[in-house]
Amino acid sequence: MTRPTRPASPALRLSVQFADVTHHDQLPRALLLRWVRAALRVGPQASATQTQMGTALQPHQITLRFVAADEGRSLNREYRGKDYATNVLTFDYDHWPVHADIVLCSPVVAHEAQVQHKPLVAHYAHLVIHGVLHAQGWDHLTEDEARDMERHEVAALQRFGIPDPYADGSAMPAG
Repeated sequence: MTRPTRPASPALRLSVQFADVTHHDQLPRALLLRWVRAALRVGPQASATQTQMGTALQPHQITLRFVAADEGRSLNREYRGKDYATNVLTFDYDHWPVHADIVLCSPVVAHEAQVQHKPLVAHYAHLVIHGVLHAQGWDHLTEDEARDMERHEVAALQRFGIPDPYADGSAMPAG
């Protein structure tokens, strides 16, 4: 019996920027890279159709930027019209191969992790994966969309032994 082959996924160019270095030591590039790859594996665009179209020849290009509250608030105000710092913002330029900037606001992520009684690194994993799914075109504007997106987030998190962040009802919606 021949095992079906998984379509090739594009290479990944990951840039990591720490404008806020508060959690730099807890977020090594290798770990961030694993989270991004896990989200790309469960995302909707990783299909044979996309590969057959030839787009898999171009690499994914993702930047993860960790910022302080002032930059997070400024970006959220400028691009979403909301005058507060949010946990994660995704600026997607192409869904496949993915080309996106994902901005994580370190103080907001730390506060949420504390309030939700979750390990900080696990919460970062959730939000990085959440951002990468947004970059692939997923959203959570309706209940059905949210349920589908959460299912993919949980699948990616399980690869790292991280429990379902929505199971106890304490997860705050991103944004």
